Amino acid sequence: MNTGVVSSRYARALLLMVQENGHGERVFAQARALLDPSGEIPSGLEPELERLVLVLRRNRREDYLKFVLAAFIRQYCEAENICLAHVTSCIPSGELASRVKDILASGTGKRVLVEETVDPALIGGFVVEAGDMVLDASVRSRLATIRRQFEQKNKRII
Repeated sequence: MNTGVVSSRYARALLLMVQENGHGERVFAQARALLDPSGEIPSGLEPELERLVLVLRRNRREDYLKFVLAAFIRQYCEAENICLAHVTSCIPSGELASRVKDILASGTGKRVLVEETVDPALIGGFVVEAGDMVLDASVRSRLATIRRQFEQKNKRII
């Protein structure tokens, strides 16, 4: 069976369960923490997540857990009118994250949650990812574009 279909079905069931119980925000936060490779793993799982793991084990689909959590996060954001944004910059900047949050909130009308990461390899600038949109204003990407253009022009000369 297709991984996307399986994960979206389990995620939908989890979403319906947390909406019924009113624990959506806690389960959402814990699912994000479980998928974050740099974050800590929570010590105790929410009862809904424990139930999900048990059902996945019983059905021999433990390997789908990360896919199910990712699908749950997408579905929860859609249901609760939340926009997840990821800002990567070469130095830590709380001001950049707050400006991105304000711009996205006014443009989408959704509640915006911003995650920040620092990547010195960007050299300068920033990259913003929100949904399907990516805004790459980094020096690294500009240098790569200039390099490609230079190589293409030199190929024509020879």
